[in-house]
Amino acid sequence: MADITKNYQVEGMTCAHCEKSVREEIGEILGVTDVQASSESGDVSVSGAGFTDEQIAEAVEEAGYKLK
Repeated sequence: MADITKNYQVEGMTCAHCEKSVREEIGEILGVTDVQASSESGDVSVSGAGFTDEQIAEAVEEAGYKLK
């Protein structure tokens, strides 16, 4: 399965600590190889293979935020 990159909008990220929490939770998902987060824009970019939007949403909620 080829790697893909998907972009998401996360509500509530306001600082570097927020970004770190989101990156760590998403990074634990099997198949995720890279996570970039920006509190400035609310963007999260996830690269890898085999992950689902539902898994991303759950990880973001586990970090204390939600997808827009």
